[in-house]
Amino acid sequence: MKIAISTDGDRVSLHFGRCPSFTLVNIEDNKVVNQETVANPGHHPGFLPEFLGQKGANYIIAGGMGERARILFEEKKIIPILGMDLSIDQAIKGFIEGSLQSDDKPCEPRSGKGYGLDKTECDHVNE
Repeated sequence: MKIAISTDGDRVSLHFGRCPSFTLVNIEDNKVVNQETVANPGHHPGFLPEFLGQKGANYIIAGGMGERARILFEEKKIIPILGMDLSIDQAIKGFIEGSLQSDDKPCEPRSGKGYGLDKTECDHVNE
């Protein structure tokens, strides 16, 4: 199984789409067998669920996510685990232990650092 973690430094990002990167973690028999970090390729409507699905993600862990994104992830059979304010290591440990409880927290407007935004979205974020 593979989890994708919206990453900002060594922490789970406040907003899945505006993170600088994603940490992809393969877990087998409750152990991490591979972990890599990939740059956020861009926050475009509907793109990230497709991108992370192609990377094999079964779960996405993030601080928050908009309703439309949550639905798009679920359509791709990627389960969102939201409301996380943890280090990456804590998120991985909690996932393996089964102790992460998603609160389905929507993203806060203008949260995140603007990574992966195109010009149109930047204009919208600054409104």
